Amino acid sequence: MDSRELTPEELEKKKKKEEKAREKELKKMKAAQKAAAAKLQAQQAPTASKTEKKKQAKKEAEEENPEDYIDPETPWGQKKNLSRQMAKTYNPSAVESSWYEWWEKSNFFEADPKSSKPPFVIVLPPPNVTGALHIGHALTAAIQDTIIRWRRMSGYNTLWVPGMDHAGIATQVVVEKKLMREMKLTRHDVGRERFVAEVWKWKDEHGGTILKQLRRLGASLDWSRECFTMDEKRSKAVTEAFVRLYKEGLIYRDLRLVNWDCVLRTAISDIEVDHIEIKERTPLRVPGYDKPVEFGLLTSFAYPLEGGLGEIVVATTRVETMLGDTAIAIHPDDPRYSHVHGKFSIHPFNGRKLPIVCDPELVDMNFGTGAVKITPAHDPNDFEVGKRHNLEFINIFTDDGKINSNGGPEFAGMPRFKARVAITEALKEKGLYRGDKNNEMRLGICSRSNDVVEPLIKPQWYVSCKSMARQGLDAVMDNTNPRIEIIPKQYVADWQRWLENIRDWCISRQLWWGHRIPAWYAVLEEDELKEIGAYNKHWVVARNEEEAKEEAIRMFAGKNFQLFQDPDVLDTWFSSGLFPLTVLGWPDDTEDLRAFYPTAVLETGHDILFFWVAKMVMLGMKLGGDVPFRKVYLHPMIRDAHGRKMSKSLGNVIDPLEVIKGVTLENLHKRLEEGNLDPNELKTAKEGQKKDFPKGIPECGSDALRFALVSYTAQSDKINLDIQRVVGYRQWCNKLWNAIRFAMTKLGDDYTPPAEIVPDAMPSSCKWILSVLNKAISKTVLALESYEFSDAATAVYSWWQFQLCDVFIEVIKPYFSGNDPASASARRFAQDTLWLCLDYGLRLLHPFMPFVTEELWQRLPSKKDSVRKESIVISEYPSPVESWTNDNVELEMDMIELVVKSLRSLRSQLAPNERHERRGAFVRCRTNDACDIIKKHELEIATLATLSSLEVLTENDEAPVGCKVDVVNEALSVFLKQKGTINVEAELEKLRKKMEEIQKQCDSLKKKTSAPGYQEKVPAHIQEVDEAKLASLLQELLSFKEASEHLERENSES
Repeated sequence: MDSRELTPEELEKKKKKEEKAREKELKKMKAAQKAAAAKLQAQQAPTASKTEKKKQAKKEAEEENPEDYIDPETPWGQKKNLSRQMAKTYNPSAVESSWYEWWEKSNFFEADPKSSKPPFVIVLPPPNVTGALHIGHALTAAIQDTIIRWRRMSGYNTLWVPGMDHAGIATQVVVEKKLMREMKLTRHDVGRERFVAEVWKWKDEHGGTILKQLRRLGASLDWSRECFTMDEKRSKAVTEAFVRLYKEGLIYRDLRLVNWDCVLRTAISDIEVDHIEIKERTPLRVPGYDKPVEFGLLTSFAYPLEGGLGEIVVATTRVETMLGDTAIAIHPDDPRYSHVHGKFSIHPFNGRKLPIVCDPELVDMNFGTGAVKITPAHDPNDFEVGKRHNLEFINIFTDDGKINSNGGPEFAGMPRFKARVAITEALKEKGLYRGDKNNEMRLGICSRSNDVVEPLIKPQWYVSCKSMARQGLDAVMDNTNPRIEIIPKQYVADWQRWLENIRDWCISRQLWWGHRIPAWYAVLEEDELKEIGAYNKHWVVARNEEEAKEEAIRMFAGKNFQLFQDPDVLDTWFSSGLFPLTVLGWPDDTEDLRAFYPTAVLETGHDILFFWVAKMVMLGMKLGGDVPFRKVYLHPMIRDAHGRKMSKSLGNVIDPLEVIKGVTLENLHKRLEEGNLDPNELKTAKEGQKKDFPKGIPECGSDALRFALVSYTAQSDKINLDIQRVVGYRQWCNKLWNAIRFAMTKLGDDYTPPAEIVPDAMPSSCKWILSVLNKAISKTVLALESYEFSDAATAVYSWWQFQLCDVFIEVIKPYFSGNDPASASARRFAQDTLWLCLDYGLRLLHPFMPFVTEELWQRLPSKKDSVRKESIVISEYPSPVESWTNDNVELEMDMIELVVKSLRSLRSQLAPNERHERRGAFVRCRTNDACDIIKKHELEIATLATLSSLEVLTENDEAPVGCKVDVVNEALSVFLKQKGTINVEAELEKLRKKMEEIQKQCDSLKKKTSAPGYQEKVPAHIQEVDEAKLASLLQELLSFKEASEHLERENSES
């Protein structure tokens, strides 16, 4: 949050806004009161008259003060002031306000390098300075904050470092567009110095929006260590890294092919190239061209052979590159061309002699004509052929994609794709054109400019990667001492493949925004060629210009020279590859670097495993002396609910802030209209939104969004995000809210938690909930340690939902239904257990849902004579308590839940108007043990199954008549009383179907156990399990048969 002081006008505006929100909340409260009054009226005893009911409801409503349910205003950065009474429903925007500012101001997120606690460090993948929060960032933040909050509560000295990437190309494009829009100027018009100043100005005014948005998600980052890849410290580190690597011979300059963007006029990295699949002749819009350009064509033409030997036909998808052809390659074993070995063909436009070279590595004699044109300066494969055969490398393009003078006067100055058409026509005129046909191809498009990427030969700076890649490979693949673990393991194979086949890394970019390459070129007075870069040995690498001069004087002793700094900047990935080192102060020997390097885990998307993760590992090991992190956790990529990639043109892009705050369909459409979609795309996108979000997106809050995203991580490759699942978790937050509201009414204002809990004397239900809480804690911690975040979320959710709310809170309600002294002890135990469950449960849930857990935890009463932590953020994460584990009680409760499930199933079969009436039931037990357990838990069964009475029968008792019947298992059957007559045929049909299913299971198990070799090959313990299972199924089948016979008898008697 912005911590600056507000102006008087802003304060007034803020005050009015808060007053308006307060009025709105009051209106909501009054509406809620009316609803509560109506509910009260409906629940009045039947003896009360309608008039009395109305009076009572009115009195109840009047006694409530709506102000008591609204949080008082909290000054910025202070601990939140909570309302006197809990609001009757969960409101995410009310719950999530004020907490973060207090957490941040209280320094709960700051790490101490002097701490004796074990360190646990995560570096936030630095988002682009131009960026706004998208759903991928939200996933990253949700996972990393879950890890950090859990580790912080578990006693670690946690550090989560925030930072921003200067995003060279992306930022330069944004500011160039701004200059053109506002001043009608290009960067070349304003000059480098002024342009860079404009970028810094834009960064200070608009950059970093995403970091503010991360606060809205509750990300507990250490803001005192916030950094920027181009701030002074990071810039110094980048220069130092370049110089050290150069001096070790790992950075060098060379003339090679690069991915060139003719619009941006720079080399771009592979990750900035998107590939589109083209199946056939396809017209595409290309920046700078009025008409669409055709792709997906294979054009054939003939080169005349020298000496009247005929012609040789070649084919290409890029006819324009033939202006730079310097050879034709054939296979040495191809009999069609044995007569042209060592011969030449003649270029039809400039007369250049093109040697016919034999190259079995490139040429497939069975493909096409078996002859391949070679353009070494404009094709990666041809580049390698050119080196193998010592061919001439002729660049035919200018930096902005026009034909240069090497292309000949007929075509010079033409944009490359217009030249494509012109050359095709010229070939036709010369009678050399041989036709075209559809051709499947992959076309490289720059993700920043949408320009078609052009392979171009350029002198650039490169990092030699082979030796560093070997170290990075060993760090993961060394079976005896792996230093990095990649999770999920499926990506280890990708790591191995990429690093074993790594190419040297081009780190030059022809941009103005970025880290200027610390290299100066010395132009000697005696040099014949004066342009920068003409002589490779004239480059001087140094930390600054003064150091460069000293080095040049040493290198060119006694000679006159002028120094010119390389105008290029470094690839953005170079500085981000150093990030785990530089955020901790490298190259200086800082306290942070000593305390926190290497970091614990890197969490990021699997799509940048090579582009970023591998670079950090190589640079970290080389310059930092150790791996930069011990684990790499790679999260899935997010798709929409239908599995489609998120795209503005499909209208399926999900803005996390819109999920948090809610948005109408109208406003979703408005966001599309403010984009740059063409009319057809806009129509498609709106239709997509209308289909997926017919009523917009309801307000879900950060907690629900975070929990949904973390729960989705079980899908290891792709997440198909359904907003309805987020909505479901928002509704679940309401369940948590109501659980605490219930607890507060049952604990009372004077309740004080006990100093310790002794389960032995407690009712079974209390023993049970503590035992299953123990299991939930163990499962959650084990899953978090294994980076199985979905399993961890499921363990917490299941305990809260299915065990605490659905069972425990329901079974203890009878203890509070009156003031019977006989229930006093059980009531007190229930209170203590309930408080304990809420305290432990909220702390268990906190890393996943920080806001609602803080708000609810702050409302819980504290133990007497003990100082509770100021915030749940710094409280202790739960760990299992050995004395709570009680397997016997859990087994008993499992049986009770099965009985309740069967009774509820029978109830659901009743007529709709009878389903909610309390009615009597019977449980028939086949064993003494089962009978004892059911009798012991009659109250729990009657409460959970909403029964008016429950009678326990033994095997010797007559089965009750006039009941619906169900078999629970081999030992238990249940009977639910029914009004009127039973449709015996329908009941018998249900039993028959169940018997058929059990008979199938029996037959399958008998087949398995009687198979040849079963006795000899299957382990004894598995045979015992199979034998017990078969006995159980046969007994269950017998119970069903008895139930059927009972119904048939009852039918015949009636």
